[in-house]
Amino acid sequence: MIKTADTKAKPTWQSQAGAVLSRAGLLLGVIILFALLAAVAPNFTQPRNLFNVLRAVAINGMIACAMTFIIISGDIDVSVGGAVAWSSALLGVLAIKQHWPLPLAVLFVLLLGVVIHAGAGSLRVKWGIPAFVVSLAMMMAYKGLAKVITQAYPITPFPDSFSYWGQGYVFKVIPVPAVLMVITFAIFYFLSTRTVFGRSVYSVGGNEEASRLSGIPVGRTRLMVFAISGLMAALGGIITSSRIMAGSHSVGEGLEFDVIAAVVIGGTSLMGGSGSMIGTFLGVIFIGLLNNGMVLMGVDPYWQEVARGLIVLAAVLISAIQKPIRK
Repeated sequence: MIKTADTKAKPTWQSQAGAVLSRAGLLLGVIILFALLAAVAPNFTQPRNLFNVLRAVAINGMIACAMTFIIISGDIDVSVGGAVAWSSALLGVLAIKQHWPLPLAVLFVLLLGVVIHAGAGSLRVKWGIPAFVVSLAMMMAYKGLAKVITQAYPITPFPDSFSYWGQGYVFKVIPVPAVLMVITFAIFYFLSTRTVFGRSVYSVGGNEEASRLSGIPVGRTRLMVFAISGLMAALGGIITSSRIMAGSHSVGEGLEFDVIAAVVIGGTSLMGGSGSMIGTFLGVIFIGLLNNGMVLMGVDPYWQEVARGLIVLAAVLISAIQKPIRK
């Protein structure tokens, strides 16, 4: 019998304690940020504003779930913003210009998102092209195609009933996108902690060669991760279309940076192999509160970008200084 290499060292009590402290520290950071904004930002604590924060971060949160898998596996996907724009534009063309039944158009957009991203994953797996390069090319192609098929104009109108998924409320209080985000995080948490696939993602990101020697289908795992990213980006484009009631080429601009920022702030290592959905959820909330607070305080948009950039840089530096946390 051939002895295979261990794909991941068993977590020690030190690493487990470190993971708990890291998430506790981020939770404390969210609480402190909330308290500061409540004190200085006008109307920040109004229920309407807080629910608007949840609605605003919902799409980023859903895509961040897939991005967490991507980064844990040792890759990165900067094409998600372009994929959101492409999906929104394509849905508008199919449902409004081509008069497809809306459910069929939605299903087609979701499936195409999976197929295109899986194709990008195959370039990474079969040809060894770095994921950053592949996804950067995809981002430009997505944005260009979205402008081509819409002729750089929004496509309207969708049926009024479609607005429920982007503008509606559950129990007349909770925004529907926020509910969808929570459900998505619950599903991805289960996948990452309770399934063979989730363990494979961590293993591939931690030590690809050892994973291959242990019989883990490294290529298939990477393809699935990219396909999931395509699915969530397409879903984000659909919900965005529902929110603005148009198919638009201009949505999703800069979304990839907020998503990656949330994942990194949540403690996922850019080196791969470590991270958690709980951390990503807290990172999404942190970024959402920060963005909302700066808007309420009238901070110049350019300085908002500077602030987010510095926070991400700080999170990366902390991650580099600390010993990588293994689940």
